[in-house]
Amino acid sequence: MFIPVWSARRHVARRAAHFAADEENAKVTTIDGSPRAAFTRSARLQDRLADVVPGGAHTYARGEDQYPEGMAPVIVRGLGARVWDADGNAFIEYGMGLRAVTLGHGYPPVVEAVCAAAAGGTCFTRPARIELDAAEDFLALVPGADMVKFAKNGSDVTTAAVRLARAATCRETVAACAQPFFSVDDWFIGTTPMSAGVPDAARAQTVRFRYNDLASLAAVLDAHDVACVILEAATAAAEPAPGFLEGVRALCDKHGAVLIFDEIITGFRWSRHGAQGVYGVTPDLSCWGKAMGNGFAVSALAGKRDLMELGGLRTDRDRTFLLSTTHGPETTGLAAFRAVVRAYQDDLPVAAMERAGLRLADGVTDAAGDAGLSRYVSVAGRPSCLVFLTCGPDGAPSQDFRTLLLQEMLARGVLGQSFVTSAAHTDELIDRTVDACREALGVYREALDRGDTSGLLRGRPVGPALRRTAAPRRRSGHPVHNG
Repeated sequence: MFIPVWSARRHVARRAAHFAADEENAKVTTIDGSPRAAFTRSARLQDRLADVVPGGAHTYARGEDQYPEGMAPVIVRGLGARVWDADGNAFIEYGMGLRAVTLGHGYPPVVEAVCAAAAGGTCFTRPARIELDAAEDFLALVPGADMVKFAKNGSDVTTAAVRLARAATCRETVAACAQPFFSVDDWFIGTTPMSAGVPDAARAQTVRFRYNDLASLAAVLDAHDVACVILEAATAAAEPAPGFLEGVRALCDKHGAVLIFDEIITGFRWSRHGAQGVYGVTPDLSCWGKAMGNGFAVSALAGKRDLMELGGLRTDRDRTFLLSTTHGPETTGLAAFRAVVRAYQDDLPVAAMERAGLRLADGVTDAAGDAGLSRYVSVAGRPSCLVFLTCGPDGAPSQDFRTLLLQEMLARGVLGQSFVTSAAHTDELIDRTVDACREALGVYREALDRGDTSGLLRGRPVGPALRRTAAPRRRSGHPVHNG
């Protein structure tokens, strides 16, 4: 729908009021615990998605195989920390768009800025003024960065960083930390179980080292001519040990390797200055995305001038094809980013996320303790980026028990593969989540007492998003090529 600039604010206000009424009504929305009855429309839509979209979703982490069978809601709208599905079920959402939303869904200042930008045109033959304004906003926040180039997703900018490092060093090998994800491109995907279609030569050009293990990185740098070292400075699962990041910086300097920080998740979730601002170690290049647009598509590669200019016009070297995207400077994404920057004065959204996360972690930890499940269910990570851990009777991580907990939480109006919060998670929503978790843990306790999830888990368990085969959640349907 076209929204003239003069009516954008009025439209946003009407939409917020409409969703506020839904929010009030959602307080009496219940889910009866029968997934096949409660998710009827979502299930039909998911079947149709599976026929027209490989895997039934455009991101593997959003796939139906990541949720209990028959309980994969198809979302129709969201507001704040709540979402509604095609069946009218209301959920408190965690994960928040794969960690991309920190201010809440439909955050009015961001939506207003995007509507106004769209009404004035989104894509031009020459740079728009907003590209300069957004770049200056960005560089004012990021320590040690002299230049920035915008794109649309994280893989664009991490791969551009790798290419730039290879051009600068005249080396090919990438040292990538043993962390979950960096890019959809061959240099990284070739190191995962989903490496089909990646040439062996591409796989051989990336080597791995362990997080918080300087000796493993030193061994890689001694054995290979490494162009760059890429890592997340911190993750939901691990904080840097004292001296680790400083040691990585020193090893890169010693061996002439470019240091790249992946700030796709940590940027605007750890702080508005990213993880590098929290830990005080400056990389040569850094890659940003997700929360910088509060769910709108915008990412960024930032770095030192001498590196970035290899893709520009102030170099006598052979030029690097750094980033050249039609939609990278789209005005709507940049307008969303600038609105996020305005919302992040003094990092107040980070403080709100961390407060919500601490309240949630304490509540779930207490609930697990009261149920005698502290050994089996726990919460870990930075308060703004929490994950929950689930173990079976032997104390080892269990996909079956993880699926059971997801199932029981969904049946009680809580959606999410993690406990990642946003600034929109109020005390009331956190407390309702803890209450749902207490009830779900009663079923978890029953499964442990039985020795497995049989009779309690409906359908097959979830599988890791990056796995070699479709099992354990292969769908029946059209034949596939088996050559």
